[in-house]
Amino acid sequence: MPAQLLAQPNPPPDPSHLPDSLLECSPQFSTSSVISPAEISSLRKFTRAANYIAAAMIFLRDNVLLERKLTPDDIKPRLLGHWGTCPGLVLVYAHLNRIIKKNDVNALLVVGPGHGAPAILSCLWLEESLATFWPRYSRDRLGLTRLITKFSTPGGFPSHINAETPGCIHEGGELGYALSVSFGAVMDNPHLIVACVVGDGEAETGPTATAWHGYKYIDPAESGAVLPIVHLNGFKISERTIFGCMDDKELIALFSGYGYQVCIVDDLSNIDRDLARAMEWALGEISRIQHAARSGKPIVKPRWPMLILRTPKGSSGPKKLHGEFIEGSFRAHQVPLPGAKTSEEELRMLQDWLSSYHPEELFVVHSEKGEIEGAPTNDVVEIIPDVKEKRLGFKREAYAAFQPLAVPSWMPFSVQSGREASCMKTVGNFLREVVKDNPSNFRIFSPDELVSNKLDAVFDVTGRNFQWDTACRAQGGRVVEILSEHTCQGMLQGYTLTGRTALFPTYEAFIGIIHTMMVQYSKFAKMAFETEWRHDIGSVNYLETSTWARQEHNGFSHQNPSFIGALLALKPKLARVYLPPDANCFLSTMAHCLRAKNYINLMVGSKQPTAVWLSPEEADRHCVAGASVWKFASIDDGVNPDVVLVGIGTEVTFEVIAAAALLRKTCPALRVRIVNVTDLMILGPPGSHPHALSSDDFDSLFTPDRPIIINYHSYPIEVKGLLFGRPHVERITIGGYQEEGTTTSPFDMMLCNNVSRYHVAAAAVRAAAPHNVKVATEAHETASHIMHLAAKDREYIYREGQDPDGTFETPVFANV
Repeated sequence: MPAQLLAQPNPPPDPSHLPDSLLECSPQFSTSSVISPAEISSLRKFTRAANYIAAAMIFLRDNVLLERKLTPDDIKPRLLGHWGTCPGLVLVYAHLNRIIKKNDVNALLVVGPGHGAPAILSCLWLEESLATFWPRYSRDRLGLTRLITKFSTPGGFPSHINAETPGCIHEGGELGYALSVSFGAVMDNPHLIVACVVGDGEAETGPTATAWHGYKYIDPAESGAVLPIVHLNGFKISERTIFGCMDDKELIALFSGYGYQVCIVDDLSNIDRDLARAMEWALGEISRIQHAARSGKPIVKPRWPMLILRTPKGSSGPKKLHGEFIEGSFRAHQVPLPGAKTSEEELRMLQDWLSSYHPEELFVVHSEKGEIEGAPTNDVVEIIPDVKEKRLGFKREAYAAFQPLAVPSWMPFSVQSGREASCMKTVGNFLREVVKDNPSNFRIFSPDELVSNKLDAVFDVTGRNFQWDTACRAQGGRVVEILSEHTCQGMLQGYTLTGRTALFPTYEAFIGIIHTMMVQYSKFAKMAFETEWRHDIGSVNYLETSTWARQEHNGFSHQNPSFIGALLALKPKLARVYLPPDANCFLSTMAHCLRAKNYINLMVGSKQPTAVWLSPEEADRHCVAGASVWKFASIDDGVNPDVVLVGIGTEVTFEVIAAAALLRKTCPALRVRIVNVTDLMILGPPGSHPHALSSDDFDSLFTPDRPIIINYHSYPIEVKGLLFGRPHVERITIGGYQEEGTTTSPFDMMLCNNVSRYHVAAAAVRAAAPHNVKVATEAHETASHIMHLAAKDREYIYREGQDPDGTFETPVFANV
């Protein structure tokens, strides 16, 4: 069966066995109308105009107002776009216009079906926001012609909503994230309502399934509200949707269990009255919940409103083609008449379809009254809010709302060099002050408990924002903990894109769950950065801890540093990857990232106590440079080395320092320079990244010709890729995580991945031998002895079940 077989268009779901009493969970309305005949007339003219433009955008390259009979030359050579969702999106947009205008609502629209760009762009053109941000799309004949003929062609708007779309904070390319983004957007925005359209295809995704719980993290006293609208048109690309096969009782049971009040809008013969009444009800429920919370009498477990809009897929489009249903079927999903350029029958059907909207009644054509040619008539735009700033495409929250953080000095939280400290505990103390200094524009979204990641110092001044927990309810908590990386990422995106700043701390092994989500966000951020009218936004900040090197107690499943590689593949101007070697460097890095704008920052570090190598002043200089020679562990301050040893990452840097100490005992003739890299992006060849070192700086740090042994936290291939393009890379040896691990001891993790001090020291001896005669005469013997020490330590670990005493004592160096 190549596609869905249909006996009728818009097939109804089979009845369920659930009791009819479930229908009582849905709101019961009076029969009185909340919308006037004049409003209905204006709504219908707006929807006709928007649907006409949306359909024309998919097909027409000329004759955009249908002033003559269509010919094949009027049709685009490539027909791209998604018609099926457009009529439903236009309907929602039109009704949001009405209720915004009537009730002075501050609203954003988040569109899950991002492929419905023609619908949104047509509405934006009608409300004149396109012309404001993109003057070439003026609200006249020329602007309309450009919008229609250039859509989905080089130089025009793409087939999906993106950052170039006014009012947009979510692209909707990869499905599943619209709802969580919406919840993030309303946090700390008490006067904002986000209407979030979730397609019934998107509703099948795992991330959406969890995001329905998002309102349980919304305190109505401090935040706005999300109005979810499930657009249930019944079909995906070639199959019915799960939700399209659920009857009203099943839908009400499902969403009532989530905690919502469910209003189903499906009276197709009176759809405008039905939807207007539903939106008025929803707005009233939101107001009731917020008023109670803001007057000090919050409703415990309020049932927030949501709408389920049942309309046929591709409504108002062609009904049948070649005996197959189009409207109300999957065949309306993309281009309903794919042969319009080459088939007389389909061209005639397109003519009839577009003519059915009567564009001559909706747009000014050859007016003798001095009206703007091609502009929408007054009746069409009557429903649009009069105040421009209230229109969905003009909302500043979507493009110009950035509130920089008040980032405190990190120096008071620093640790004296020579001591041991947990990077996470130290950073937690700093974040406590960040939270205190930024009570309404900074949040932490975490899929793991902050206590586990040793960031719990923030709980000295704040709490969790879980409204269903008595201990957390209405306490103004800045921490959102939910065991769903997708939901955390979505909330983070919504919060960031509406002007605030957030932190996403998590276990290293599981942040990869949101890999593609992060990539989707990076594409939006790239386009936003390149769109002149969009203002700066805060950076997205990831904090990876509980790293593989200290996950020996949880085992192999918890050992996965691959998210670093995901960031390395991003556009260089956006991506930043930091591996601070100690607590002071981590403080400096965190402060920098929280101040930074428009980036995607990844910070990787250990939560276990480890050596503090640098003083606060040294750490600050080191982090500004991105890398430096650590003279205290080098021979003769690193002058004229035989070999350069490089640490990139907390635990592997400790092993490099331990190797330097070991070499002083086992091979005193060997001249070693120790380098630490904290900013991974400096390694690339000049021009590959804004932070990449010049050739001269690279040589001054790593020497022009000495062997380089790199001990790297993640996969060696990542550093190999960065270094590609640097001269003489054959002199570089890279060690890193090799997918070896189990439940074992911390040092055994170093041994089994060949990044221990012994592996570094032995590699140094072998690499330095050609450059130092004294080393060469005993190189084999020395390297063999060093690896024998590694074997003995491993024997001890497997015999005693623990690392040898003193393994992680901080090495102390005498001046040499």
